[in-house]
Amino acid sequence: MRRNGSWNVVVITLALSVALSGYVCAQHAMPGKGAVPAKPQSRGAEIVSKFKYKPLEWSPPKVERRVLSNGMILFLLEDHELPLVNITSAIRTGSIYEPKDKAGLAALVGHVMRSGGTETMSGEEINRQLEYMAASVETSIGREEGSAGLSAMSKDLDKTLEIFADVLMHPAFTEDKIQKRKEEVLEAIRRENDNPAQIAFREFRRLIYEPHPYNRKVNGYADTIPGITRDEMIAFHDRYFHPNNMIMGISGDFDTGGMIRKLENVFRGWKKEKIDFPDVPKVDDEMEISVNYVDKDLSQSTILLGHVGIERTNPDYFPVKIMNFILGEGSFTARIPKKVRDQEGLAYSVYSAFHTPRDLGFFFVSCQTKVGSTTRAIELILEEIQRIKQEAVNDDELKGAKDTFINRFIFLFTTSAAVVSHMVDIEYKGLPLDYLDTYVANIKAVTKEEVLRVARKYLHPDKITLLVVGDEKKFDRPLSEFGKVNVVELKPVE
Repeated sequence: MRRNGSWNVVVITLALSVALSGYVCAQHAMPGKGAVPAKPQSRGAEIVSKFKYKPLEWSPPKVERRVLSNGMILFLLEDHELPLVNITSAIRTGSIYEPKDKAGLAALVGHVMRSGGTETMSGEEINRQLEYMAASVETSIGREEGSAGLSAMSKDLDKTLEIFADVLMHPAFTEDKIQKRKEEVLEAIRRENDNPAQIAFREFRRLIYEPHPYNRKVNGYADTIPGITRDEMIAFHDRYFHPNNMIMGISGDFDTGGMIRKLENVFRGWKKEKIDFPDVPKVDDEMEISVNYVDKDLSQSTILLGHVGIERTNPDYFPVKIMNFILGEGSFTARIPKKVRDQEGLAYSVYSAFHTPRDLGFFFVSCQTKVGSTTRAIELILEEIQRIKQEAVNDDELKGAKDTFINRFIFLFTTSAAVVSHMVDIEYKGLPLDYLDTYVANIKAVTKEEVLRVARKYLHPDKITLLVVGDEKKFDRPLSEFGKVNVVELKPVE
C-alpha cells in the first residue's frame, strides 16, 4: 500500500478493526455444547456484533531504492503528511575492526565526529544552528555498525543537510572534545562494578566470546581509552567513511528527484574508495559447561546462562524466534517466566533471548531472584530448556506465538521513518530485499515439528555457560551442583 497520508490513520483503523473483530468473536463464542451465544449488553454492542469483516490483509509500502553516482545506496519514501524530513544511515564499520589495545576507538570516533564539529564549524556553532531550526544531526559507532541521522523541518532541509554532510566528510576531532569524551567514558567505567546487571552482561559476553572481538566492550577499558590518539581517530574515520560504504534512508516531505539532486550536490567531491576491512576471526562454536561466580554482597542474585547461538542470516531464524517466544520471550505466556515467576514466585524479571549479530550470536536466559532461591531458579530454567527439546509445543502455544508476531508486524510501520529504517537495516545485514513482504508468510509457515527441531539443534543445557553475581554464602545450595565453579575477580578501576 503506497500512501502520502497519515500512517496513524492506517494503524488506528487496523487496530480498531482487530479490536472489533475480537469483540465479535467473543460475542459469538460457544462456551460448551448446546450453549447459546451471549446477548449483547448494550445498544452499541448489539450494533457492533452485527458487523462483518473481511480478513485483514496489509503489506508494507514500497520504498524506492536508488544508488548515487558515488556508490551511496538510498532508500526513499515520500510522506507529505507533515513538513518534516528524516534521514537514517548505516556505515559499515564498528569496534570489531579496532585493535585490541585500542578498544573504545570506534565509539570515540562516532561520538567526537559530531561533538567536535567540522573543519569549518565548531561543535558549539553546529549546536546553535541546529537548535535555532529545531533540527538534529547525530552520529555513533557500535560493535558492528556506524550510524548517522538527521531530522529537520522540510524548509530547513538544505541547511541541515549541509551540516550533516560536513560532519560525515570533514570532522575536526578537536583535542578538547576528545579529552572531554574520554573523561566521560572513564567515569562510566569506574561505576560499572556498582551495577550487577552491567557486571553480568560484561563478564558473560567475555566468557562466551573470548578471544573474539565480540567479547570486548564497545566503549573500551580504563587501560585502553587514555592511549587512543587524535591521529588514530582521524585514520579510523578516513578508512571507513566513504559513500560506497554507506546506506541512507530518507523519509518525509520531499520530492524524490529533487532529493537525489540535493544529495549528489551536497556530497560532491566525496569519492568512492576501496575499503580494506581487517580480517575478523570466526566465532568459535565449541561449547562446554562453565560455571562462574562474581562475589557481591547483595540481597538479590543476577543470573545469566546460555551459549553460542545463531547469526542473523541463519535460515532457521523464524523457527528459532517462535521457539524462543514460547520458551522465554513471550512475557506472561512463555514457559520460563510462567514457571519461575508465576508458579514459583522466585523472580520478577526472567526472560530468554537470541542475540543475532553478523556472526554467531548467543542464546541467554536472564533472571534476578533473591539470593536464597538462586540455585532453585537456575534448576527450573534448565528444566524448561530441556523440556522444549524433548516434546513438541502444543497448538495453543504455537498459535499464540505466531499471532503475536503477525499482530506486531504492522506496528513496525507506524511512520515512514520506521519503514525506511527497516529497509536500511535489511540491506545492511544482507537480508533479501523482499524480507518485509515475506515476513508474515515465514511466520505462518513455522510448524510444531520445526520448533522441536530447532530447539534440539540450538539449545544445549548440558553445555551452558552460567554466571551468577551475588552472595554465595546465602545461596540455597552451592553452585558446584552445576559444575566446577570459577570465581571471577572484579578488578578495581582507579
